Amino acid sequence: MRKFGTRDKVGYMFGDFGNDFFFVSVGTFLTVFYTDVLGISGTVIGMIFLVARVWDAFTDVMMGRIVDLSKPAKDGKFRPWIRRMALPLVISGILLFLPVTRLTMKAKITYAVITYIIYGMMYTAVNIPYGSMSSIMTNDPAERASLSTFRNVGSSISSALVNALIPLFCFVPVVLASGEKIEKPSGIRFLIIMTVFGVCALICYFLCHRFCTERIKSEVMSEEEKKNGGSMKATMRGVIRNKPLIVLIIVAIVLLLSQQITGTINTYVYKDYFQKSGLLSIAGLLMTICTFALAPFITGIVARFGKKEAIVAATLTSSFFYLLLGFLHVDNVWVYLVLSLCATFGAAFFNTIVWALVLDVIDFQELTTGHRSDATIYAMYSFSRKIGQALAGGLGGFALTMVGYISSSGDTAVRQTASTVNHIYNVATFIPGITYLLIALIMLFAYPLTKKKVLEITETLQSLRMKKEENNAVSTDK
Repeated sequence: MRKFGTRDKVGYMFGDFGNDFFFVSVGTFLTVFYTDVLGISGTVIGMIFLVARVWDAFTDVMMGRIVDLSKPAKDGKFRPWIRRMALPLVISGILLFLPVTRLTMKAKITYAVITYIIYGMMYTAVNIPYGSMSSIMTNDPAERASLSTFRNVGSSISSALVNALIPLFCFVPVVLASGEKIEKPSGIRFLIIMTVFGVCALICYFLCHRFCTERIKSEVMSEEEKKNGGSMKATMRGVIRNKPLIVLIIVAIVLLLSQQITGTINTYVYKDYFQKSGLLSIAGLLMTICTFALAPFITGIVARFGKKEAIVAATLTSSFFYLLLGFLHVDNVWVYLVLSLCATFGAAFFNTIVWALVLDVIDFQELTTGHRSDATIYAMYSFSRKIGQALAGGLGGFALTMVGYISSSGDTAVRQTASTVNHIYNVATFIPGITYLLIALIMLFAYPLTKKKVLEITETLQSLRMKKEENNAVSTDK
């Protein structure tokens, strides 16, 4: 079998490269598509996101269990799911942005609910196997960390493309009855660009499937193994006792609250507060540059200080700059852009390291229970992310309604009041500032996997695996 190398890292990078064409588009621009193209109110959007994402969170756990119990195919245990479900995911993502403006409002809402739920299920069917796959591509901690870094690089590239191209292509000038000109999203342009993104995503999924290799043998559990620890009931007992996982789940929910609200509301900050939608492209590009600038240093930082310790410092930095933006309440878009960029460094660091944290949690589960449930544990973490997305998407829509945001549809456009845009600015700065501070405190005082503890777990598991291999060899000789 081919040794782990650059091909695997690049292949794994393409997985999140493909994922985020839709994940970022949905997280950042679907709300503005619903409000300003379909004319759906923020409260209704909040309910759609909340209900759909809660349902989607439970399908994550179900999908994780299906994958763990599935029989490996010729191309592995996790890769076949990427091959099978890539096209359904792409189609469902494109349908989210179909501009059904001629339907009644009731029909629009029904269409939004159905397509959003289907998209979430298709995304789960690809993302759970993809995220779990890294645990059996290699068992080396350093190589796993590199997979996490490359995954974030792929995510950052597609995020930059989405954040750059959608504002430039999809927002067009509209003249109000008063003669005033403002910017408004175009439904047909959204459909065109999402179709292009869909083709790009399919190519990325193909390359991910082609370049990645599953090296650690996966076997279907026997009935006896299921009874002695492999059952869902036994796995959940282990999950409940897995303190690092519980803490990481709490952090994930808080993190997604920050990132999703910031991503959604930030669009309105540039569009309505600064009236500079085009600068969203520059902001997205600069934030991606931040991620690439950090990438070469992350391995060294983690090796010296540890994942937990570095994350605490990074999230405190992000909190400081977001709160500074909130209290300054700047009117200059370039000052806002620069300080937002400073805040992004901490967030980018966390996003790069978080997948390596999940693998540490999986190892902790194996050490404490004696069984590996890669997909199920990954699905539990994904479950928490979906709950966070549900709360964030819902709160984002509710927040727009609470601050008095007025939706529009078709060719009509609305100028928001000064009070509304000021409240939008406050939501976009104080919410992430508070949530990143909370994350730092949770990681500092509750997360138990310090640098020293992770090394101890790795050494113990390696020793246990070697003994198991020796025992198997002795049994075979007999």
